[in-house]
Order: sequence, then C-alpha cells, then structure tokens
Amino acid sequence: IVAGRASTAKGDDAKAPADISRIVGRAASATDADIEAAYASALDYQPHWNAIGGAKRADILEAMANAMDHDTDRLIAILAREGGKTLDDCIAEVREAVDFCRYYAVEAEAKFKGLEALPGPAGETNCLELMGRGVFVCISPWNFPLAIFTGQIAAALAAGNSVLAKPAEQTPLIAALAVGLMREAGVPETALQLLPGDGSVGAALTRDARVQGVAFTGATETALLIRRAMADHLDPTAPLIAETGGLNAMIVDSTALPEQAVRDILASSFQSAGQRCSALRCLYLQEDVAKPITEMLFGAMDDLQPGDPWDLATDTGPVIDAEAQGTIRAHVDAARAEGRVLKELPAPATGTFTGPTVIAVPGIAAMAREIFGPVLHVATFKARDLGRVIDAINATGYGLTFGLHSRIDDRVQEVMERLRAGNAYVNRNQIGAVVGSQPFG
Repeated sequence: IVAGRASTAKGDDAKAPADISRIVGRAASATDADIEAAYASALDYQPHWNAIGGAKRADILEAMANAMDHDTDRLIAILAREGGKTLDDCIAEVREAVDFCRYYAVEAEAKFKGLEALPGPAGETNCLELMGRGVFVCISPWNFPLAIFTGQIAAALAAGNSVLAKPAEQTPLIAALAVGLMREAGVPETALQLLPGDGSVGAALTRDARVQGVAFTGATETALLIRRAMADHLDPTAPLIAETGGLNAMIVDSTALPEQAVRDILASSFQSAGQRCSALRCLYLQEDVAKPITEMLFGAMDDLQPGDPWDLATDTGPVIDAEAQGTIRAHVDAARAEGRVLKELPAPATGTFTGPTVIAVPGIAAMAREIFGPVLHVATFKARDLGRVIDAINATGYGLTFGLHSRIDDRVQEVMERLRAGNAYVNRNQIGAVVGSQPFG
C-alpha cells in the first residue's frame, strides 16, 4: 500500500499454519518500483507530518487505539487463522497493540508539549532535536505481527517520522488490516507505507541512504546484516533499534514453591507454542528438588491440549510454518538419538505442529542457538554452584529475560545484582512484558 493505493497484483497464497490446505488470503510482495514510490511519498510528506506537532499526532494515535478496540473481533480472527495464535494470545496481542498506541500518544504529547511554542532560534533548535528524523523503516516479526508491528509504527509516527513498514512475510494480512485501521484513524496516506515481502524487501529498505532510522525485531543474524548495511550506506547518526533472540534461563532453587514454579515453567516454555523471544529455553533445577519438580511438570504437560487455535480448549497451537517445524523436529530428533528427550507430547497430524518437549542438557553452554518453539532444556545444579550457573548464563551473549524462583531474599538480591538481563522476573513467569512498565525493544 503506497501513497494510499494498494497493489492489484494477484500475489501469493497465505495459508493457515493449523491447516496448511486452507488459504486464508493473498499478499503481493513489494517490487523495486513500489519501494521507490514509497520513499518518494514518505520523503515528500515527512516535513508536514513533523510540523503538525506532538499534540495532534497524539490525537491520531489515540484514534488508532480506538479503531483497534472497535475492530477487535476481526483482528483476533486473522491472528488466529494467519498466525496460528490461540484465542487467549490473540486477545492479549490486540490489547498490547492498543496499549502501544496509547503509550506513545502520551509520550508524544509529553515530550513535545510547549516546545513548538518556544520563541527564537533556541526554541526551534530544541524542536528539531526532539522531533522527527525523517523516514523510518520498521521491520516486524511474525510471532507478534500486530503488537510489535503497531508498537514500532506508533513510536516512529509519534516522534514525527514517516514510516515504511515491512511486516514478516508469513503475516502480511494482519499488517494490511492494521494499516487500514491506522488510516481510518487519521494517519495520512503518505506518512505510512506498507511494503510486504521476503527478506529481499527488508534488505533493499535498510541499505538506502535516504533512511534516517531502522526499528527491527527478529533474528540476531538478520540484525547484524542490517547493522552492516546501515554502516555502509546510511548516515552514521541513523539509529538502529533492534530487539533480537533470547536464550533465556530460569533458576529454581530448593526453597521454591513447587506448584508455583511448575505453573510458571509451563507458561514460560509452552505458551504461544514457545514462539516468544522471551520464552524459557533453559531451566536450572537445584538437584535437591529436581526429581519432584520434573515429575510435577511432566504431569502438568499431560494436561496441555495442542490443536486448532480457533478452539477455546486449545493450549498450544502450531508453529508458524513448515521451515520452523522442520528445524525444531531436527533438534528434537538429534536429542532423542542421544537419549536426552525426557518428555514429549504427540502433535496433531495436520498443520505445522510440534509437540511440547523437554530435553536434558548439562547446562546452557551446551545450547549453541535458540530453538524457537515448544522445547524446554533442563539442567541441574548443586547449591554451591549457583554462582557458576549465573556466570554461564551471562557468558551466552544473550540478555533478554531471566526467571528466578526462590524464597530467600538475600539470594534474590545476589542473583539480580550479578545477572545481565534486560527483564528479570522473580517467582512468576518470564513472558509478557507490560507496555509502559518494562522496556522491551
């Protein structure tokens, strides 16, 4: 959708992960001509969008929130069908998208309030420093195709930038609906362009010298490629805001309440079919309590219901596509061949499902990369080795989320002071950062 005009190309089929024989829509990839037209439109309008002021932009962002509120049912339907999300996750995602719009509306009004009215050159300089840079490229992931897509765009628009939005190639339909709602709310056609497609579209967008900033959520490897392209082609001051993968750990010591720990392990590992960058990947159990907690965890897993995300009884839906399914299955198969699979649930035969699985590992250092699905790795530790466990977690190079279950206050304090992670959770699950309370990307 460039300058308000949608492509009439037939496009490619979008299929439901829960039933890949089902076509849920079609999407046309942006061409080079589309990208060039989008740049021209965004560059031409950005000074006007910048000049309308923070208060007016805040009003439009509030209207975006209201528009999504009013169209919640349709948003939920597409999230479930195209993204394979359970209904609980769909509802939470719509709420998060709405929260992003309202959060950045408040930020826009607060940051720019009164600055436009400051007299003289000093006031003008302050305005320019705090307002839009120019054209921002926003590249969002498929696992939160509405919330993160909306959050990136809302932030960039709030600051006075025009936006070129590139949704994940697996989830263009929800992005198209979201852009339509944003337009209805008052976002000018030339301030926001939608450019769906595969990685080649994102690569073309992020190496163009006219870009003044990039927001990206996705794989770490892709973020590094974007950073390299920006260094080669963009203004050195153009920011890259990147939120990438996680190799997230949780430590459960012998004082933890087992029922509470198991509840939170289950949610952190298997909700959203494990397809959250904040999901629990490596669980450390103090060996004194490892046996009863794993027995309780396996029993709780038996109550999980994989299946069609449109069914209210479903706890875990499919993974996003056949490529993701193949990667996860290969990892589980390799662990099974080594006798390390401790628990595995059967998966539905239709669609791109993988059953929730628990695999034994000696520690987080044995995990070379993030497995983005419903796979939990479990290690044990002796109480005296807690410091070594924290050192191993810090040494991975990841620092997204962390969980700790303990009822010893001094231990909580010690672990939190030594740990290097962006969001750390004590005695609760470690997914679902709250807009306005916890910075996430």
